[in-house]
Amino acid sequence: MKLIVGLGNPGEKYKNNRHNTGFAVVDKLQTEISKSKFLISKKIQIFKSKNFMNNSGTFVKELLSQYPSIPISSIYVVHDDLDLPLGTWKLQLGKGPKDHGGINDIEHKLDTDNFWRIRVGVNNREPGPHFTKVTRGEDYVLQDFTDKERKVLDGVISEICKKLGKF
Repeated sequence: MKLIVGLGNPGEKYKNNRHNTGFAVVDKLQTEISKSKFLISKKIQIFKSKNFMNNSGTFVKELLSQYPSIPISSIYVVHDDLDLPLGTWKLQLGKGPKDHGGINDIEHKLDTDNFWRIRVGVNNREPGPHFTKVTRGEDYVLQDFTDKERKVLDGVISEICKKLGKF
């Protein structure tokens, strides 16, 4: 069995933020499973962290205590990633973004990095010196997606769900 955990921040205020990309992916995956598009419901369990992003490790550690026979390498954590451009994603074991509060907390609380990351690119900032003020990452991830960005993200989420549907 595999455990898929979407990271984000709880509450309506954060619902459409870039930081809640993990929640968006697991919501879509749950919808696809309930529509019976994917017959994988016995092979995976899907969860949304109930903690704020930077305290995600507490949730994952508690989850593992409920599934003691599941190895850490069977956990898939879905999260936003500023190191990847919007419209891209990566599935990687033990390797993640340079700095992500939620992932860092999980690694710290589990004392390992041996879990899968589903890294969903959310960076749509234009680089370059012509901007007098570049939005800091901590602020950027708490901004909502634009309608145009959301369409791109929805396509990526569909790709991810198809991949997870092959488990």
